[in-house]
Amino acid sequence: MNIPAGNRQENVERFTGFAALYDQHRPEAPKAVLEILEGYLGRKPQLVMDIGCGTGLSTMIWNGHAERVIGVEPNDGMREQAEAKLRSSGADAITFVKGFSNRLDTADESVDLITCSQSFHWMEPISTLQEVNRVLKPGGVFAAFDCDWPPVIGWQLEQEYVRLIAAGDELLQRLEAPDSGAVKRDKEKHLATLRESGVFRYTREIVFHHQEDCTAERFIGLALSQGGLQTVLKLQPEALAPAIEAFRNRVEKEFSEGSRTMRFGYRMRIGIK
Repeated sequence: MNIPAGNRQENVERFTGFAALYDQHRPEAPKAVLEILEGYLGRKPQLVMDIGCGTGLSTMIWNGHAERVIGVEPNDGMREQAEAKLRSSGADAITFVKGFSNRLDTADESVDLITCSQSFHWMEPISTLQEVNRVLKPGGVFAAFDCDWPPVIGWQLEQEYVRLIAAGDELLQRLEAPDSGAVKRDKEKHLATLRESGVFRYTREIVFHHQEDCTAERFIGLALSQGGLQTVLKLQPEALAPAIEAFRNRVEKEFSEGSRTMRFGYRMRIGIK
């Protein structure tokens, strides 16, 4: 695979092998994303590009809300999952393409909205925002939005989630060679990065939440869909097996009375060109 300067092979490969799990359990981008971004744009977008789109959870919501939608994803497995979902949807305004955030296959000043859902922290920000500046129309909107993890569901479940992720991170530090892993940038710096880029006339952060029902299986799947855990499972699955089994048992006990409500907190950083 030819990786453009500023991107890393490890970042692309981190999400290989669990696209179906990811698509099944991760949240689809909520309706609030559409409402907020359409409001800032001030009209229905002609072209939306969703970069680092994964399995299309943040792309498919634009069906019927834009004339054209392009999901850009470098990981083959994730993109193939998105394409399979698209074939059964009948959404003919949406396409998925292989590509990178700093090498977008579209003309200068041709895009109304660019979104990065749960993905901007995996991108090299300087070259990415230079490319955003090239393709975004004057007055166009860039938005990077992310969930807070774990979702709000109760302190006992949240604590178990945090413990499992910490166990995975500790194992990952031991199993991966120095400088061999994916580079995950600090999401807290997204707004400063947008401001310092010089691309945007206006920037801000917007906070909102989205509510869904959750079962034990869903909560377990959310945890297991995290890239760090999946990397450990690829390198040495037996090392994480006891922690996963303990987590599963505790979660199932907490859900003994059925489903529960969970809330995803979102932080969206926007820039207006």
